[in-house]
Amino acid sequence: MSQQIEVSLRIPNTKVRALDEHGYPIDHATVRFKKVIPVKTIPKAGDSLDLVTASGRTLRSSVVRADWHEERGMFVVACQYASKSLSPDDYGALVADPEWRMTPLI
Repeated sequence: MSQQIEVSLRIPNTKVRALDEHGYPIDHATVRFKKVIPVKTIPKAGDSLDLVTASGRTLRSSVVRADWHEERGMFVVACQYASKSLSPDDYGALVADPEWRMTPLI
């Protein structure tokens, strides 16, 4: 039986910085990409988690922590992109996927 979790993915800054709607460079240390996915078991800190984009690209990540979020009624799993750099193709697949939403840290 699967259950829904929300993934909160931290990615590294790209060499050529993406720009926001005002033309300013996006600092990816201040945003997270979020998506709700089904899992068989709740991943634990240190586990690997493969995240798929709509284009079929797989982004490998490492789980940092998993916390129960009472208001959403699900676990929120904080992940970090597994590599130190993010390829332009992987970044493009992530931002083009309508299921992934970029949210600022508050």
